[in-house]
Amino acid sequence: MARHRNIKNSFITVIPSPLFTLFRVSPLTSLLNKTPRSHRLVFVSQNLVPCPCPLTSFPTLLPPPNSHLSLASLSTKNQEPVVLSRSATVPLPAHAVSRNMTKEEAEFWAQPDGEGYRPCLDFSILYRKASAKISKEKHRFLVVVVSGGLNQQKNQIVDAVVIARILEAALVVPVLEINQIWKDESEFSDIFDVDHFKRTLQADVRVVSSLPSTHLSSKPTINTRMPLNVSPLWIRTKFLTELNKEGVLILKGIDSKLSKNLPLDLQKLRCKVAFHALRFAAPIQELGDRFARRMWIEGPYIALHLRLEKDVWVRTGCLTGLGPEYDDIIRKIRESRPRLLTGRLNMTYTQRRLAGLCPLNALEVARLLKALGAPRTARVYRAGGEPFGGAKALQALMGEFPNVVTKEMLAREGELSPYVNRPSAMAALDYIVSLSSDVFLPSHGGNMGRAMQGHRAYVGHRKFVKPDKREMIAFFEDASISEAEFRSIMRKLHSRYQGQPEKRTNKRSTRDVIAYPVPECMCRHSNRPLLRS
Repeated sequence: MARHRNIKNSFITVIPSPLFTLFRVSPLTSLLNKTPRSHRLVFVSQNLVPCPCPLTSFPTLLPPPNSHLSLASLSTKNQEPVVLSRSATVPLPAHAVSRNMTKEEAEFWAQPDGEGYRPCLDFSILYRKASAKISKEKHRFLVVVVSGGLNQQKNQIVDAVVIARILEAALVVPVLEINQIWKDESEFSDIFDVDHFKRTLQADVRVVSSLPSTHLSSKPTINTRMPLNVSPLWIRTKFLTELNKEGVLILKGIDSKLSKNLPLDLQKLRCKVAFHALRFAAPIQELGDRFARRMWIEGPYIALHLRLEKDVWVRTGCLTGLGPEYDDIIRKIRESRPRLLTGRLNMTYTQRRLAGLCPLNALEVARLLKALGAPRTARVYRAGGEPFGGAKALQALMGEFPNVVTKEMLAREGELSPYVNRPSAMAALDYIVSLSSDVFLPSHGGNMGRAMQGHRAYVGHRKFVKPDKREMIAFFEDASISEAEFRSIMRKLHSRYQGQPEKRTNKRSTRDVIAYPVPECMCRHSNRPLLRS
């Protein structure tokens, strides 16, 4: 158990939602998933006005209302206004650089220049006119089953909202497929704030908790095959006929299938869902805020997303760096289940490593942080699963940076008990603490890294170190260069990869707007409303 200073902290409690009636939805549930599960239906009195919840448990630490995060409100007739400046998930402020720091340390903790970019979700007039009809749709419904880990699910939920908008259909709250690897049976409402999700998107897409009784007898097919990079035209051509006929469309397996290059309004909608609508459920958000506060109050900290789990080594085709005994275990699993290896089947381990396709191990992460100027005394929050090899896998990192902390160390007695065997909730806690870090560094690409990159950019371009593995690995292997030369090379290589605004480049870009919100969702403004719908 980590030791804490005896500081009395006051927290604002998010008012819980009313007690909702839960019951099982009939035949459609088993249709969506081979494993039957309950689906929650929410009854809300027409006279019940949802209570606006605060962004965070630490309102006094947020930027003032006239800062770059002060955003215009969005309203819809006959409904409570949704203030987007209150809906965005905002981190604790970055710490100021101290005069007591060395030059190297000051450079390491310094935040990048955001170049004046700020959120600009100003939807077009045509989009807003179409919203009047789409947001009231009551006859056609889209049901989406999402799978994978937390951040993979978030990506699919974002695209589910966009597809519903394209089809002008109401969206049933997405169904989270039971994860066959981690056995996580969490439902949408266990992880995300359903009421907030609905309110934030009320001017874009009608979101309902379940199908109306008039549609439960429908017999739609489950569409599981969708090619990559599909356009809005493809979506409408493929699914509109079935949707109009049955009144219900069920999609499964939509991960990374929707084009990264959509019309501007739909790109903005992606950002609105990712950074505003998808807020974590109050119990998770509150606990994550407490953990972030416990890290933040001790001074600046680094968050590392270390991808050192067994399945990562199996899937990437890389060696662990822990020795032949561990590498042999991974090799046997990979040989027995070759389908787990993701792409580049004809490449050797060395070729993969030099191409930047392997995760950085703990030693490489430690060397990179040290070269970039991170002080030995820096507090490091380690996000991610249990590393393959246990404590041995972390020895090199702990040797250079002994103040490594996890959520288990931050938690006080009983705080994590509700989330035992719930990996998605645990990943959400990691996400919240990582978002408030002064510096974030992922050891490997992936959904968490991309989500954190875009979110940190959206809230003010917080420092995000993106390891240039393709260029740096050769220098890790070169024993002829001195430590001073190595530091100089690493700083030069990463000078342009530390959270500065990066544009999605062009209309044929494969970059996701959620990772690169500039320029579709962020732009340079001067004294004008930033968010409208």
